[in-house]
Amino acid sequence: MKISNGVNHQKSELYFLLILLAGIFILAFFIFKPFLYALILAIVFATVFEPVHKMALVITRERKGLAALLAAISVLIVVVAPIAFLGIQIFQEATGLYSSLIENGGATDLSHSIGDTIQSLARFSPVPIDDPDVSQYLKQGLSWLLQHLGPLFSNVAKVIMGVFVFLVALYYLFKDGRKLKAAVIALSPLQDIHDETIFNKLALAINSVVKGKLTVALVQGVLTAVGFAIFGVPNATLWGSIAAITALVPGVGTVLVLLPGIIYLFFSGETLFAVGLLLWGMTAVGLVDNFLGPKLAGQGMRLHPFLILLSVLGGVGFFGPLGFLLGPLVLSLLFALLGIYSAISKEHKDQLNQYG
Repeated sequence: MKISNGVNHQKSELYFLLILLAGIFILAFFIFKPFLYALILAIVFATVFEPVHKMALVITRERKGLAALLAAISVLIVVVAPIAFLGIQIFQEATGLYSSLIENGGATDLSHSIGDTIQSLARFSPVPIDDPDVSQYLKQGLSWLLQHLGPLFSNVAKVIMGVFVFLVALYYLFKDGRKLKAAVIALSPLQDIHDETIFNKLALAINSVVKGKLTVALVQGVLTAVGFAIFGVPNATLWGSIAAITALVPGVGTVLVLLPGIIYLFFSGETLFAVGLLLWGMTAVGLVDNFLGPKLAGQGMRLHPFLILLSVLGGVGFFGPLGFLLGPLVLSLLFALLGIYSAISKEHKDQLNQYG
């Protein structure tokens, strides 16, 4: 009877602890919620820049604090500063183009060029082709972009706080990342070997996605913007950022952005520049994926381009502008956890067969 009462008391304690833990966890979530994006990005870039941190440890002779500081500064210089500059340029160009569309009733050289091209193609097409309202599509896209980027620039204090939290979190992840990993493994109910597998696969997925497809897409977007600037297509930075997204589309990629630019130059009477942009797109932009992609992605976890495209589009819709990074990472996490589940399930079945 006493044993039964003791067991019931232990169960009551456990249930009370679980309820209390769930409540505190929810409270902690809302406390950290304003900084979740910054913390997630810190984890991502701490993983990607781990080789830089190891190099810093060698240079500083294993001084962890100094090495972590140098690694964090390298992320600030290589990633944060260029993205901030790029974001300002995109916002300014998007604002200018949107204002032009509103003031001129959608009458821009680009929309006229695309409309004229569609009308020309309609003469040779056996199937009727409706003339789409290009300016309306541009307005809708730019309106969405400004709605998401506008708050970033209107609330400077919030942005500065987010960058500060990101850099501080990045510093401590570099400095104490191994201790944090060991603490998570100790708390996890899974076997240590499965925890290690999850961490290794997540690191592999982050490096494959960020260093592979996304980096190549960003490079292609930058090269597209450079080509547009060289050959005189307006709003080069804005279209380059769009090209970085379309670079994830299997089969066509940056053609979705380069082709309208070439058409614009051709119908503007700049035939030589149109040919130059065509050659630039075929060489500088088109060959990047073949040469740079395999070197950056290595032998890591490879996701199908179509799944990456869906994760980017869905991620942008759910997370906002950062979704182009967070979407593929969530998908990679899903596949990593499915792999772990499959391994655990197989191990459990083998044990049942052995003792059954």
